[in-house]
Amino acid sequence: MAIFRCNQCALLAEQSEPLAGQSMACPKCGTMGPVYPTLFFIEKLLDKYFAAQREVVRLKASAAPAASTAPTGKLESGGLTDVDLTNTDFLANELQHGPIYDWFRKKQIAVQANMRGVDTSGFFDEVAEAIGGNLAVLKEVIERIRWSQQKEHASSTIPLDKKSPAEAKAISTFCQQLYDFSFVAKCFHNKPENNVRLILQTAPAIRDFFNGEWLEWHALMSCLRYAKERNRRFSCSRGLNIVLSNGDPYELDVFMLIDGKTPICIECKSGEFRQNIDRYLALRKRLGIEARQFVMCIAGLSDDNAKAFSAMYDLAFVNERSLAEHLGKLF
Repeated sequence: MAIFRCNQCALLAEQSEPLAGQSMACPKCGTMGPVYPTLFFIEKLLDKYFAAQREVVRLKASAAPAASTAPTGKLESGGLTDVDLTNTDFLANELQHGPIYDWFRKKQIAVQANMRGVDTSGFFDEVAEAIGGNLAVLKEVIERIRWSQQKEHASSTIPLDKKSPAEAKAISTFCQQLYDFSFVAKCFHNKPENNVRLILQTAPAIRDFFNGEWLEWHALMSCLRYAKERNRRFSCSRGLNIVLSNGDPYELDVFMLIDGKTPICIECKSGEFRQNIDRYLALRKRLGIEARQFVMCIAGLSDDNAKAFSAMYDLAFVNERSLAEHLGKLF
């Protein structure tokens, strides 16, 4: 099906698909007009709709009393007031993503956001921040779970006999958190054998989390805290799909737009990353982003290597610990 819309009398009529891209006389007034492919017409209509929504928000904000008192706790033009960052779906909507759509389309880049990617109502962000805050100790837990999932094993055992008392306690506490938040089906603390046995969940979202998405959640939360602490206007997305004009597809792990114009792009790698450096260099150049704003967040990367790689390439290399510090230095 195709769609004809007359610019003279506003007639809207369905047409056969072969007419898409051609011109025809309006059946009502005779004025010549284009016949649009349906998806193209709907996309343009949605563009105008969301642009109008954003304009309404801007007008409401400008009409608000200058001496506004207590914060509302709502998302207002990309800013967070009293919102609990770890438990909100305020960001998971088209309006919040609107400035990001606009930014990419001005560069003639097709874009599609994943709304659920910034919904922190679940427990992904809490567990991700726990991992990012103590990766040196918890890394073995993550790797054992991931390996067991890949081998389709029903359980994974975490030995504690060679750990210090502090490390063993941290691992046991984390494994219990995984059970409390349903990341694992069961958690057995085996004191005689000094280990923790985890019965694994098979849900795709849980498998993806342990396969590397935890680092994306950690990076997203670092961005949100950065923006909130500095009271910056922003839009953000996780798992943002874009297609360049040459047809090359990319998925941007975390993308934040400050004040509607200043981008921060974060690519997260919990495994091997060196083979992708050229690809991300080309993407950074195509997006027109400064090197310090295109961040490669590599889990477990040493501070010395992060500094060295940043000096070698026009990209900013950080690890899960230094990401927040790097963000704080940007603006």
